[in-house]
Amino acid sequence: MNKVELKKIKEKALEDKIPIIMDDTLEVIDKILKDKKPSKILEIGTAVGYSAICFSEYLDDDGYIDTIEREEDRVSQAIENIKKAEVEDKINILFGDAVEILPTLNKKYDVVFIDAAKGKYPFFLKEALRMLSEDGIIIADNVLYKGYVMSDYNKHKQRTAVRNLREFIKELQENSELEVEILEVGDGLAVAKRHEKSLV
Repeated sequence: MNKVELKKIKEKALEDKIPIIMDDTLEVIDKILKDKKPSKILEIGTAVGYSAICFSEYLDDDGYIDTIEREEDRVSQAIENIKKAEVEDKINILFGDAVEILPTLNKKYDVVFIDAAKGKYPFFLKEALRMLSEDGIIIADNVLYKGYVMSDYNKHKQRTAVRNLREFIKELQENSELEVEILEVGDGLAVAKRHEKSLV
């Protein structure tokens, strides 16, 4: 990976006010991925490819990332950025709406990273669980959504997103197959690990 180009990609995204993963959030995910050494990662929400490029460093030798993005201009930027960072052999961009693409995928992923439309998180969770490997990890960003999710906030246009994020967290926490942590880093990070089946 070309770290010099990665720094430029980050600076340009911030300059263009494109939301990218926050440094403290990335630090937590880096530790998880370093420990996991995943072979296959699914990312829902590519943006300009910054997070996928960062994650690619932790893949095992034959590993790859499938990443989904619905905005055409973001896809163009991501393709360019991935080439500049010299990781195009590790990252596949799937262009289209995740709601339509996810049901067509039938692979098993070691890690699923969710960072897309907040109102769709419950649907993304259902699909992530279907494709998660036996000891896989689901990571979801922005789950506290400016603090609204844990407050009694229910006003204006973000109401649906807030309600659906609350539902997403509830579904995670009530799933007996998962060990769940909600971390107050960045805008809230959910980390859900599927329990390894006991070898009794």
